[in-house]
Amino acid sequence: MNWLSDTLIEADDAGTLPVLALVLVAVLLTRSQQGGPRRRFVVPVVLFGLHLLLLPLAGYLRSRGGEAVGLAETRLPLVIFGTLAGVTAACAILFAAVLPRLRLQPPRILQDILIAAASVGAVLIVVSRLGINLSGLLATSAVLTAVIGLALQDTLGNIVSGLALQTDDSIHLGDWIKVGDMTGRVTDIRWRYTAVETRNWETVIFPNSQLVKGQVIVLGRRQGQPQKWRRWVWFNVDYRFAPTDVIEAVTEALVGVPIEHVADDPAPNCILMDFTESYGRYAARYWLTDLAIDDPTDSAVRTRIYFALRRAGLPLSIPAHAIFMTEQTRKRDDRKVRREQKRRVRMLANIGLFSSLSNDERNALADALRFAPFAEGEVMTRQGAEAHWLYVISSGQAAVRLAVDGEIERDVARLEAGDFFGERSLLTGETRSATVVAHTDVECWRLDKAAFQELLERRPEMADEVAEALTAREMDLDRARENLSAEAASRRSAQVKRDLAHRIRRFFRLTDQEEPPASS
Repeated sequence: MNWLSDTLIEADDAGTLPVLALVLVAVLLTRSQQGGPRRRFVVPVVLFGLHLLLLPLAGYLRSRGGEAVGLAETRLPLVIFGTLAGVTAACAILFAAVLPRLRLQPPRILQDILIAAASVGAVLIVVSRLGINLSGLLATSAVLTAVIGLALQDTLGNIVSGLALQTDDSIHLGDWIKVGDMTGRVTDIRWRYTAVETRNWETVIFPNSQLVKGQVIVLGRRQGQPQKWRRWVWFNVDYRFAPTDVIEAVTEALVGVPIEHVADDPAPNCILMDFTESYGRYAARYWLTDLAIDDPTDSAVRTRIYFALRRAGLPLSIPAHAIFMTEQTRKRDDRKVRREQKRRVRMLANIGLFSSLSNDERNALADALRFAPFAEGEVMTRQGAEAHWLYVISSGQAAVRLAVDGEIERDVARLEAGDFFGERSLLTGETRSATVVAHTDVECWRLDKAAFQELLERRPEMADEVAEALTAREMDLDRARENLSAEAASRRSAQVKRDLAHRIRRFFRLTDQEEPPASS
C-alpha cells in the first residue's frame, strides 16, 4: 500500500473528518458572534493543526510496514490532539452559539472547568482504547497532585475563590464595587484574580481570595431596580436663616430642571443633618444614574445649590473665627454701596417702563432690587407660572421659549444684559407668557410687587404713566406684526392703555375703578 492510502487509513482511525467538521462549524459560529472571545475558535484550530501535522508522519510510518518503530508513539499524540480539537470545538459551539440562544450564560470559570473535565475524560477514553495501561499513570499523578497542592495552596485558593465568585452570582462583569478605599468597575474575573478599573485609568488586580474573605460593596445595585447610586453633597448655612427656607430653595433648584445623570425618581432632596457651633449642616441627596460620572455630577449639583442660595439671599456660612481686616472699612463700604446704587439706578433708567419716574422714585426701586443669579440651564421663569416680579438682566444671556398647544418648547427670542422680562406679571398679576432659561450663567436683579406698590400708593397716577409706557412697547410689536395703520394703532393704543391702567390699579388695590369700556 502506498503512503497516501495509509495516511487516509490513519485519518479514518483517528476520526479526522468528524473533528474537521466540528472545527469548521466552531470557527463559523464563534466568529459570527460579535465581541466573542477569539480563543474559542483559536484553540481548536491550533490543536487540529497539530493533529494534521502528525497525520502524514503516521501514514508514512504505517507504509513502512505495520508496526514500524515510532508508529505507536506517533499515534498517541495524533489521537490526543484530534480528541482535544474535537472536544474544544464542540464546547465552543455549545457556549458561544447554543446556550446564548437559550439565554443561558454559564460563568467563564465554570466553562473552563467543564472544558477541562471533558478534555481529560475524552483523552483517558481514547488512550485506554489504544491499549495503554493507565493504572501506573494514575498512581503517579495522585502523588504528584498532592505535592503540587501543597506547593500551590494560595494559588489554588484563588482559583476556588474565583469559581465561587462566578457561580454564586455575587459579582458580575461591569459591576461597580468598593473594596476598602478603592472604587472601580469589574472588567474581568479570571481563575486567579479579578481586574477592576478605577476612574483614574488604573487597573487594580485583586486576588480572588481577598474578595471572598473580605467585605465588598457593590454600588448602585438593588433587587429589581435599575442601577442608581445615592450621592451626598454637603454644605453649611448660618443659623440666622431658617432651615425651611434653605431646604425649599435648594430642593426647588434641584428638581426644577433635570440635571444630566441625576435620576428623576427618586427625586433629589435636601435635609438638615446636624447642628454645629456656628452653622447648620445640610446635605443635598440625589441618585446618580451613571456611576462613572460621579465628581462632574456632584459639581453640577453644587453649582445649582450655590446659585439657589444666592438668589434666596442665603449665603454659605464661613468659619465663626474668621477675621477680615481692611483699612478704612467704613468709608470703603460706603463707596461700594454708593457705586452699586448708582449702577442700579442707571439700569432702571434705561428701562422705558420706568422712564417717567423721578430720581427719588428710581432710587427707591433700586434699593428694593434683589440680586438673583442663575446657573446655565436653569429655568428663570416658567410659562403659566404665577410670579409677581420683574427681572432685569445685568450680565449673561437667556433664551425665551414658547410652548403652543402643549407642543415642545422652542426658542423664540434671546435676552442679554440690559433686557428685562416679567413686567406684565409684576404690574397686572398675569401668569408668565413664556419660559425663560439661562443660556449662560446669568446675573440679574428682581423687583417684587411689594416694592412697586409702595410707590403706587404714594403716587397713584403712576399707574397711568406705567400703563402708557407698557402700551407703547406692546404697540410697537403689534404694528410690526399686523401692519396697522396710524389711525387703527391709535385707537387700539388708547383702549389698551385704559385696560392696562385699570388692571394695574385693581391688582395693586389702589382704588375701586369702574370697568373700562369694551373696545369697539
